[in-house]
Amino acid sequence: MTADLVLGVSHSLSGRRWLWRPAEDRVAAGIAQKLVVPEIVSRLLAARGVGIDAAADFLEPTLRALLPDPSLLMDMDVAAERLAAAVRRAETVAVFGDYDVDGACSAALMVSFLRAMGCPVHHHVPDRILEGYGPNPAALIALADLGASLIVCVDCGTAAGDALSAVAGKAEVIILDHHKSEGAPPPVLATVNPNRLDDTSGLGTLCAAGVAFMTAIATVRALRRLGFFSARAEPDLIGLLDLVALATVCDVMPLTGVNRAFVCQGLKVMGRRARPGIAALLEVTQARDKLNASTCGFALGPRINAGGRISEADLGLRLLLTEDRVEALALAEKLEAVNRQRQDVEASIMDSAMHAAELQVGAGRAAVLVSGEGWHPGVVGIVAGRIKERFNRPACVAGFADGVGKGSGRSVPGVDLGSAVIAARQEGILLTGGGHPMAAGFSLRADRLGDFHAFLDERLAGAGALPSAADLVIEGALAVRGATTEVARHLERLAPFGAGNEEPTLVLNRARVVRAERVGREAGSIRAFLEGEGGGPRLKAMMFRAREGALADALLARSEGVPMHLAGHLRAEAWNGSVTPCFIVSDGAVA
Repeated sequence: MTADLVLGVSHSLSGRRWLWRPAEDRVAAGIAQKLVVPEIVSRLLAARGVGIDAAADFLEPTLRALLPDPSLLMDMDVAAERLAAAVRRAETVAVFGDYDVDGACSAALMVSFLRAMGCPVHHHVPDRILEGYGPNPAALIALADLGASLIVCVDCGTAAGDALSAVAGKAEVIILDHHKSEGAPPPVLATVNPNRLDDTSGLGTLCAAGVAFMTAIATVRALRRLGFFSARAEPDLIGLLDLVALATVCDVMPLTGVNRAFVCQGLKVMGRRARPGIAALLEVTQARDKLNASTCGFALGPRINAGGRISEADLGLRLLLTEDRVEALALAEKLEAVNRQRQDVEASIMDSAMHAAELQVGAGRAAVLVSGEGWHPGVVGIVAGRIKERFNRPACVAGFADGVGKGSGRSVPGVDLGSAVIAARQEGILLTGGGHPMAAGFSLRADRLGDFHAFLDERLAGAGALPSAADLVIEGALAVRGATTEVARHLERLAPFGAGNEEPTLVLNRARVVRAERVGREAGSIRAFLEGEGGGPRLKAMMFRAREGALADALLARSEGVPMHLAGHLRAEAWNGSVTPCFIVSDGAVA
């Protein structure tokens, strides 16, 4: 509705409507009074649906306040008792992981925990190309042949009943997963998955590393009851939270509830740089500032992911497990090189994929489905994400080889792509398929590509009515002179930011660009300096991924002297011992 528009902007320079995020005044006032916080903080909390009684734990999230009883999860007590038995008998255990960040972190967590408890542990991460996602009979049998009497599948296994049957009678299996379940769990000892159909824990926003951490807690609790720690110290479970934080952010889990505590406390652990692999990767990426969720999502995550995408699948896991700082640095440097290679591979298909997507959106398709011969399956998910961002449509991208395509999809809020992909597999259109509402993976034969696209268009028909660019939700407005370090510090209290708790987007009202220039790698960013209409102190602004577009052009042209409304994030920037405000521009409109 027009009344909800921010400053009358119905079509910004990036084609978006600007809408206010409403906040209930009574709740905002109650939070401000109870916690004695500035109005901007209380209004932001109220707008995020945080109640008066929950606000304190939101601003200062602790495990003591927010950690639920692990036994709420279906099969948790069975899994914990079996793991406790394995520890008491020093059984050989195998951990079967996945090749993404959550898979690497949850595997590293379980391997580290079980080794600290005295168990010999083997681990395996499947090759994306040769083995595909999830457990496969050959790998499982090989682990059993190494002497593993218990196999723990992390971040996978819920849909792998057939493959897991290969080790029936050879080893028992525990699944620690969070992927959407279609039916009854596999016939294994325990399936701990908050998203299995019969789980009533209400913890469906946990990533696999979160599930693994809660399993470690339950196992220690079981061992404590048995008197196991009467002659030995209990393990340092808090020291594992760096892995949980990294996985939670990189798997785009909502940063609310216990996840918020995991990430806040995990970042503190990560800041100690006690894990050699993470310390080395932080060194290689030159991450010297205070660590935050963006460090996980943009510095660490892509590099750990890179090995599984286009190189050795277990590179990330090996980095997280090594205790040798020299080896850690070598692995981190290798992942840095692999990540640069990944960026080159991604760039090689991005233009053609974007062009094909633009034609489909122009033709009115509800969903985008683009493909190419030889497109690397390790980067199609990234390309799908970029298409989704550009056109505000669910997008699937597949790479074909020998007549079979392997693909990945990303969706927009409110459009359940995972269910659509599962349904297409159940219809026989896909060879494999599954996922979350916001992301999915699949494979199919080339002759079913058209059928799959038609199925997506029908199943996701509502997406065809979406605007070409997602609405931008605004939470406050400032004059340029009001964008101070003090205000930025107040905003930081709501961190960590990510899914479910996005960084507040504010509007600078009627700002003038007094200077702007291209900076950064291949001049892909813009640095500008802003003034209010009446002059006053200048405010530094940055725009990233700004190689082209109307907004970039307007900043560089300084809007020909015309004031602009600029939307973005206000941050406190530390440099050379001083802290100053910086505005990160995400959109703009001529005032």
